[in-house]
Amino acid sequence: MKKKFTEKVSGLRKFPKKTLLYGLLILLAAFTLGRCTGRRQETTPAEATVSADSETNTAHETKTQWWTCSMHPQIRLPHPGKCPICGMDLIPVDSGDGETGPRQLTVSPDAVKLMRIETVPVERKFVQADVRMVGKVDYDETRTAAVTARMPGRLDRLFVDYTGVQVKKGDHMASIYSPELLSAQQELFQALDSVKALKNSESTIVRDVSQSTVEAVREKLRLWGLTPEQIQEIETRGKPMDHVTLYSPVGGIVIHKNAQEGSYVKTGDRIYTVADLSHVWVKMEAYESDLPWLRYGQKVTFTTEALPGETFEGTIAFIDPVLNAATRTVSVRVNVDNPELKMKPGMFVHAVAHPLISEDGKVLNPSLAGKWICPMHPEVVKDAPGTCGICGMKLVTAEKLGYVAPDATRAPLLIPATAPLLTGTRAVVYIELPGREKPTYEGREVILGPKAGNVYIVHSGLEEGERVVTRGAFKLDAELQIHAKPSMMTPEGGGGDSAHPHSTMDREP
Repeated sequence: MKKKFTEKVSGLRKFPKKTLLYGLLILLAAFTLGRCTGRRQETTPAEATVSADSETNTAHETKTQWWTCSMHPQIRLPHPGKCPICGMDLIPVDSGDGETGPRQLTVSPDAVKLMRIETVPVERKFVQADVRMVGKVDYDETRTAAVTARMPGRLDRLFVDYTGVQVKKGDHMASIYSPELLSAQQELFQALDSVKALKNSESTIVRDVSQSTVEAVREKLRLWGLTPEQIQEIETRGKPMDHVTLYSPVGGIVIHKNAQEGSYVKTGDRIYTVADLSHVWVKMEAYESDLPWLRYGQKVTFTTEALPGETFEGTIAFIDPVLNAATRTVSVRVNVDNPELKMKPGMFVHAVAHPLISEDGKVLNPSLAGKWICPMHPEVVKDAPGTCGICGMKLVTAEKLGYVAPDATRAPLLIPATAPLLTGTRAVVYIELPGREKPTYEGREVILGPKAGNVYIVHSGLEEGERVVTRGAFKLDAELQIHAKPSMMTPEGGGGDSAHPHSTMDREP
């Protein structure tokens, strides 16, 4: 065998070297081609699917112009890769074919159901706001009176000896002994005797002077609190009274007792305080955000825990011009008639005012259209100019108090309070665009007026009849942010300049 192998090698050496090299190359090429052909024939269905997906992704990458991060939509790169902020894989952003604008988003009907999007039409109508306030019942300061000592003396008897007693006007309250009163009665007797002595005098002047002295003493006693009947009784008796009775100037409840029997009082010292509770005040606190809806002369309804199920009504008579800096509220006073004395001072109340709002934020009150009102007593309302029968002040028109007639304005444009997305400086709403094959929504900045109950007044940005999204607006806004389009927090699109740095070059080391 060794001899045969040696002969074969010797035979190969007889061929030229180039011919031998070309033969080896041909054999190697044939072997390689066979392996490739065999491998292609053995491709599995899964490998075929992966290959098809690769071709699809390649085609998609060809169509995709920008890549962004799902967490940082301000990142926009012309090629795939990692987010320079968080390291997440970038996702492709459609280059856009002109079907939707920069603030628009088109979704499928199924997506609308999943996102639970609800819309309502923007409407124009007069809205009734609900201004809620809390407070408590208090005395009417204009209906309280003091029983005072009009002369110095000693209180020998107090007929009303405790607070809470109900008295009528003219009821006797106390008996006082006063030396000055005795002196004044002696002066009256002397003046009367002088008039009698000069009755037949021929001097008219002397008689007139004597009569004037009598009238002066009588007036002095009247100013000290004696009634005409008491003065007449003193003159009839012909002898002075050592005590005088003090009477109540008003009817009501004795709310303060400031003296004791046997105590000495000076002129002007308060003995009792009497309050008429047939008319009371309700002092309440209103938030500063509700001030645009409150007006002088406005009706207010309220309830109290002491009388559940009963509703009372009053009229706003005063709105404090100064805001309480600690509570951010303003004091509001309401006048209330209390003929049955059900409302007692100190009771807590919950009140609601129902102003009717016009487009420019003014309050409507059809019942006061063309009326004249007293600026101090809101219950005095007349059809013509004049003066108040209580205080004598000139009446003013309802328009000067902030009211407007329904025919002088038009209804405001309203949207539900759940519609706008508020950022503190801007308000964004989403409207449904009409006439689209698929549901399409557009973000729009609006200028809002004050909030009236559960609605906002719209100053600009919307038209009557447009359908505004009341539920699901935040989901639409989040979807726009993912697509790096202008949204609530990114008005310029792409996430905004201040949200995150746009590249690793902008980040601090």
